[in-house]
Amino acid sequence: MTNSLLTNTSAMVALQNLRSVNKGLNMVQEQISTGKKVSTAKDNAAIFAISTVMQSDVKGFEAINQSLNLGSASVGVARGAAEKVSELLVEMKGLIVAAQEDNVDRTKIQTDIGQLRDQIDGIVEAAQFNGLNFLKGADSTDFLASLDRDASGNVTASTISVDAYSLETTAGVAVVGLDTTGTTGVNAAGDSAAALIADTNDFEIHVDTGATFTEGDVWELRIDGRKINYTVAAGADHDDVAAGIESAIDAAGITGISVALAGGGAADAEVIITNGTGGAVGFEVTVTDGAGGGLANLNGLDVSTAAGAAAALVSIEGLIQESVDASAEFGSAQKRIEIQNEFVSELTDSLKTGIGALTDADLEAASARLQSLQVQQQLGIQALSIANAAPNSILGLFR
Repeated sequence: MTNSLLTNTSAMVALQNLRSVNKGLNMVQEQISTGKKVSTAKDNAAIFAISTVMQSDVKGFEAINQSLNLGSASVGVARGAAEKVSELLVEMKGLIVAAQEDNVDRTKIQTDIGQLRDQIDGIVEAAQFNGLNFLKGADSTDFLASLDRDASGNVTASTISVDAYSLETTAGVAVVGLDTTGTTGVNAAGDSAAALIADTNDFEIHVDTGATFTEGDVWELRIDGRKINYTVAAGADHDDVAAGIESAIDAAGITGISVALAGGGAADAEVIITNGTGGAVGFEVTVTDGAGGGLANLNGLDVSTAAGAAAALVSIEGLIQESVDASAEFGSAQKRIEIQNEFVSELTDSLKTGIGALTDADLEAASARLQSLQVQQQLGIQALSIANAAPNSILGLFR
């Protein structure tokens, strides 16, 4: 059968081809209008799922950039203030050195020292960014640094922790409950002690069983120059304090230094620190009241007498070192934050590039395909028109 009025096979083939061309044409036009080859899940479900997850990570890293910018600014303010405090303490040292001479007016020098101390107070009070002041108190602040996704899709947040470093001149009350004993002959009771521990010797911290501990009291230990802090928690007793100190030393992971607990309960709690380094190790422990500042000893500087001037010269060195340590720690923290911020920015750009490679349309190829499909559409319409006209030839048989 050449032709049929009921079944026009040629027309059906031409129509199927035209529908296919129109479908391709619609797809290319959508790619050109959206700029994406995968804009919905129906385009490519797997790629859409991957790109959506990556887009969410990009949004997260953009928020992390803001957190790191805030952290850098906050720590930068603290670093600048600590450096200025160091400058003022060095200037104060010059005055104290001048006071060592007998033929000077020590009263006027003392007045100048008092003015510098007040200026330090003003700097410390003003060294805040959005209410966060790293020069007051002993708390640490965590800044969001990264979002880490494992192979199973689990996401965890990592942070950069910045410790506060008190440079306040507020004096704290006397702290009780400390008795330190070193086998090198140091045996001191009070709120501070230091020793040089020879190889295989121990240094013991005795925490008094009858002492009352105040929340916020800070135990600062230096072992071979390594600073370790423990802050007393609310409701802590002598066993809790000893355990906290032991845990802080152990967590520091100082090579050759081991620590153990003894006593406790009804007896004094003992923190026994053993030196196994093979050489002498400096050890120092001080305890300050939670209300006291790191530069509290500034209030005790009095150069109005020869004896006071001599004592002030000894004290100022430690105070300068305190502010220098703060500047160095803030500087290191700020540098780390800025490095992480730069990395996160580069990582975000890389993620965006990857998402684009998966989902963005090749507009050059799409333009060429569009023109090809438009020509195919015109030819398809012509072919369908010819196929639809074929049944007209049947009329010739009835003439």
